[in-house]
Amino acid sequence: EEKVRMTMAGVGGAFGGREDISMQILAPVLALRTGKPVKMVYNRFESFFGHVHRHPAKLRYEHGATREGKLTHMKCRIVLDGGAYASSTASVVGNAASLAVGPYVVDDVDIEAIGLYTNNPPCGAMRGFGAVQACFAYEAQMDKLAAKLDMDPVEFRRLNAMEQGTIMPTGQRVDHPAPVAELLRRVKDRPLPPRRQWETSDGETDVRALPGGLSNTTHGEGIVRGVGYAVGIKNVGFSEGFDDYSTARVRLEVMGGEAVAMVHTAMAEVGQGGVTIHAQIARTELGVDRVTIHPADTQVGSAGSTSAGRQTYMTGGSVKNSCELVREKVLEIGRRKFGAGHPAWAGAGLRLAGGKVVTEDGEVLAAVTDVLGDEAVEVEAEWRHRPTEAFDLVTGQGNGHVQYSFAAHRAVVEVDTELGLVKVVELACAQDVGKAINPLSVVGQIQGGTTQGLGVAVMEEIIVDPKTAKVRNPSFTDYLIPTILDTPTIPVDYLELADPNAPYGVHGIGEAPTLSSTPAVVAAIRDATGLALDRTPIRPEHLTGL
Repeated sequence: EEKVRMTMAGVGGAFGGREDISMQILAPVLALRTGKPVKMVYNRFESFFGHVHRHPAKLRYEHGATREGKLTHMKCRIVLDGGAYASSTASVVGNAASLAVGPYVVDDVDIEAIGLYTNNPPCGAMRGFGAVQACFAYEAQMDKLAAKLDMDPVEFRRLNAMEQGTIMPTGQRVDHPAPVAELLRRVKDRPLPPRRQWETSDGETDVRALPGGLSNTTHGEGIVRGVGYAVGIKNVGFSEGFDDYSTARVRLEVMGGEAVAMVHTAMAEVGQGGVTIHAQIARTELGVDRVTIHPADTQVGSAGSTSAGRQTYMTGGSVKNSCELVREKVLEIGRRKFGAGHPAWAGAGLRLAGGKVVTEDGEVLAAVTDVLGDEAVEVEAEWRHRPTEAFDLVTGQGNGHVQYSFAAHRAVVEVDTELGLVKVVELACAQDVGKAINPLSVVGQIQGGTTQGLGVAVMEEIIVDPKTAKVRNPSFTDYLIPTILDTPTIPVDYLELADPNAPYGVHGIGEAPTLSSTPAVVAAIRDATGLALDRTPIRPEHLTGL
């Protein structure tokens, strides 16, 4: 093992698709065999067959409520298709089951979830990891119950919303902020976008703002607006007793007369912005301006996978921990060199700021360059979150998750009911992020997850031939994903309610918006058409009856 070194190049988004082994083993084996460099590239067609996809699911839910709107019971059965190799199906089942009730208080629950090993294409990790499927089902149920009770769908949800201290069906207490009702309030109170935005000031029609867009299929006839709401709950990090940790090596030395930090982790950067976060953390904890991020490779301990919204929490937490250990070593050197000259060196609360060692009151004791001199301080350390435990396979009980994240959406759609075309006009989101270390990246993650959920709602579907179990649409010509023309305005409102158990109070943020955006869009289409719509994606024939 020590003879193998893997260096991570910059790659595009993974969204779970790189969790499974595809070509990773084949290339080095071929290189060993041939004694030459080997490059393997999947084209798009091969990628559809060589990488895993999201688990198809069938979900049957039953809910009860009092006439006043309080949920009384919930019963559900979830069946997930794991495909030919079952991959991470067991963990997907665990997520779907443990989060099946949604972000609501329900005292009486009966939840059963199973994963099947089938002849269909293999399924594995995909953004949302079992919680997407469950969220679509329980949010459809919330709208049905609200309608039966003649209640506003948002107020019905708020009435039953969980909060900090709620006991999950697994028996786990939610011990950090859970502002579900507030998130719903925020998306509901946002002003609605203007109607008939396709009408220009000169009386012309901007077809880009119409269902069907530039295909020029309609000029506004038969268009009905709909509004829908949804909220979801997603776990963060590896769960069910997995030994989840990350490693960071941090080095501080003087170069060119200036203190310079180097941060080295094995974190896979797939667009989530972790390298920026690591530099921010090092500057914050070590008080230096110059930070070098070492290319990710296996010459440092594992950082785990870039999945489950865990990297800022885990590898960011590890970088913070290693920086703190480096800082203590720097202060030890300072005490040894200069301690006799100033009594404050013996006190607590010393920190590094602006390249100086300073007291709690801001008094400068020494420059970091003078403290280090020719010495370099380097620390490599592992960091773990608090332990979790496996769920009991019979009762489902256990403290299985380290953290929960929450997001709510309001979707505004315009539907051409004659042609079955949908235009998502706005998809507003409110989410609790704990602490926005990099606000621009936070908004980007929320908007990206929201857009992916939009794709699940009205576009993305693997079509499998029932006779051969082969994918019939293995290209972006036939498998549609949202483009910039399909993506609506996505206003984002985020709360910063710190999790006291997490580094800086952060929450994982990348997955939660993928959950609630899908049922919000479908709820809006139901509102516009009056149709039940119990599957995704919504196709034109589902709306026209053809």
